[in-house]
Amino acid sequence: MKFIVAKGLSVVLTLFGVSLLAFFLIRLAPGDPVLLMMGERGADPKLYAALQAKLGLDGSLIKQYFSFLAHALQGDLGHSIVSNQPVTSELLARWPATFELGIFSVCIAICIGIPLGILAAINQNSLLDRCLMAIALGGYSMPVFWWGLVMILFFSIGLDLTPVSGRLGVIYDIEPVTGFMLIDTLLPQSYQDYGSQAFLDALHHLVLPAFVMATVPLAVFARMTRSSMLEVLSEDYIRTARAKGLSEFRIIIVHALRNALVPVISIGGVMFVSIAVSGAILTETIFGLPGVGSYIVNSVYARDYPVIQGSILMIGIFVLCTNLFIDQLNQWVSQRKSE
Repeated sequence: MKFIVAKGLSVVLTLFGVSLLAFFLIRLAPGDPVLLMMGERGADPKLYAALQAKLGLDGSLIKQYFSFLAHALQGDLGHSIVSNQPVTSELLARWPATFELGIFSVCIAICIGIPLGILAAINQNSLLDRCLMAIALGGYSMPVFWWGLVMILFFSIGLDLTPVSGRLGVIYDIEPVTGFMLIDTLLPQSYQDYGSQAFLDALHHLVLPAFVMATVPLAVFARMTRSSMLEVLSEDYIRTARAKGLSEFRIIIVHALRNALVPVISIGGVMFVSIAVSGAILTETIFGLPGVGSYIVNSVYARDYPVIQGSILMIGIFVLCTNLFIDQLNQWVSQRKSE
């Protein structure tokens, strides 16, 4: 009971801190959203004051903060200064694009990174091990914005294998139902109109940005899996399994990997959050994807306070929910490990 109360209090305090950060961080940056809307030259003071009052920017910062907090607790994140649309609806419309990209990126990172880590562990200190870890270190050190541009120049412009930007070709008219393009293109109406072509085109658009986003977590998964596997392979029960004559494949996959996955799951949750937040901002901007990341960047340029505040708060809630899920998953895996 004490643990649940402490966890709940921690979540509340964290969300309060996130709300403070979301509100005050953008206001430390130079620029005035009212002047940006009116034009910095020849602004009429009366019109400026009227527009400032309309946007709720005329009171003190403390008053504005508590007004923002009170509305946020009711699920109202305000209206965008630029589009005059509810921030909540605009974020929810863009979130599936970011989430789809993040999930696909994590899948790529897991499917490639974990096998590479296993391969490096079972060939410890060999040339293959050193080469794989050197590649992983290079991938971890790669700046996403530079790597994305290199991939576009090579695969999209040089080899003409992948699209430069967007989520779907302009020849397809897909009604957004779930917001996940890979799902919407397979819904009955869309599939009836275009068959599997729209789905393949959406997948074609998704592969390159997902691979760019997956580069860093792929490297982390590889290095983390290698370290965890080496630790597990030195345990007594692994030597006992070998003495019993079990096949090496069964020892590695069934006995060693299952127990090595606990720290990998933890780092995987952190990587997923990192991908969905920082990686998405850079990748969506480079590839012109209409997700939360590019939405935040455009809002920063426009000093759109409600959008930035709402986006940071929603990201904070997403991070907290992900961490709670990872904690529960780790407990489940640990229980399975002890059985």
